Amino acid sequence: MTKFSHKLFKIIGLLSLFSLLSSCSLPGLSAAERNPNSVRVAATTSTESQILAYMISDLIEHETNLHTSIVNNMGSASMMHEALVRRNADIQSTSFNGTELTGTLQMSPTKDPQKATHEVRRELKKRYDQTYYPTYGFADTYAFMVKQKTAQKYQLQKVSDLSKVAQQFSVGVDSIWLNHKGDGYKDFVHYYGFEFKRAHPMQIGLVYSALAANKMDVVLGYSTDGRIDSYHLQQLKDDKRFFPPYQCSLVVNNYLLREHPQLKPLLHRLDDKINLHTMRKLNYQVDDQLLEPQVAAHQFLVKNNYFRGEK
Repeated sequence: MTKFSHKLFKIIGLLSLFSLLSSCSLPGLSAAERNPNSVRVAATTSTESQILAYMISDLIEHETNLHTSIVNNMGSASMMHEALVRRNADIQSTSFNGTELTGTLQMSPTKDPQKATHEVRRELKKRYDQTYYPTYGFADTYAFMVKQKTAQKYQLQKVSDLSKVAQQFSVGVDSIWLNHKGDGYKDFVHYYGFEFKRAHPMQIGLVYSALAANKMDVVLGYSTDGRIDSYHLQQLKDDKRFFPPYQCSLVVNNYLLREHPQLKPLLHRLDDKINLHTMRKLNYQVDDQLLEPQVAAHQFLVKNNYFRGEK
């Protein structure tokens, strides 16, 4: 290698390193550069998280002089939590009390939704100076479901009803849930007193189409998923309350509420306004009818008179 080539190689390397460091979000960097008149709302890749993030954003921009941005497509709830802790985001659009309790806070699970919410609210404030808002009005939890004709044929309305057909049914379940401790398949079998002919681990997004294509007799999906309506599936009631509560709320870093106290009552306007049926319908509009999450969010706010005079 010539001296010129060696110098050129070093220059290219230094430029590449500078470019890499410039593209990284270092801890504390975004917080130091945070615009006090801007609100950043975190959302995961899930449809409902994005819809709710845009709902929060739209409401803030319409009712205040603040600007908003979406910190979008975060891989998990834990990533959203870290974004708030590092002050890379100000509001977490979706937070489930059961997930926060056992995941973020590493506390013992409970099947009492009020107790779970109380403990999560207390500990998030104590440990992270965050406000855990009341639920939007729905819970997104695991739910067993079958095709409607199967429900009619075997008279299936609740999970307990599956006991009479479980030995001849194959079930498709989330691969993570299959071996999950505390509320996974083994615990389900013990709790309900029956097991299926065979349990197939699958990606959660594939269970609905597998059921619709008759590759599975019953599947475990998410209660708010729009594909339940797309495929006309019958959700079975968890009559013994096996699954922990997963009521959905938003979380706010308290520095934001101290800087902009008008946001506290404004965000409370979403308390208990979105039930399970409504959230599933919103997800359906995006996943099945290909409506943009931002459009679905705005239409909901207009329809429910958040923006008086707009149509």
